[in-house]
Amino acid sequence: MFDTERESEALVVQGLLESAGIASDLVSTDLSQEAFPGLSGVVLLVSEEDAEEASKIIESYRQSPPVDDETAEISAQSPRKE
Repeated sequence: MFDTERESEALVVQGLLESAGIASDLVSTDLSQEAFPGLSGVVLLVSEEDAEEASKIIESYRQSPPVDDETAEISAQSPRKE
């Protein structure tokens, strides 16, 4: 259903699915590093009956702009008045 190299991203998407009432399983795709160096990741699986709704949620997530935590923190601070 959804795959990524970053577990943190998979956990975010899993949280979005769970908040919509969709259960999912997080599966590691760690491959033999001797045979496939650098290839690993995480896959989220959902039931067939939830697949269509999950696809919509994932597509919405993919279309949203990334959040840069450092920029968001700086933008939220108001300028000092001296």
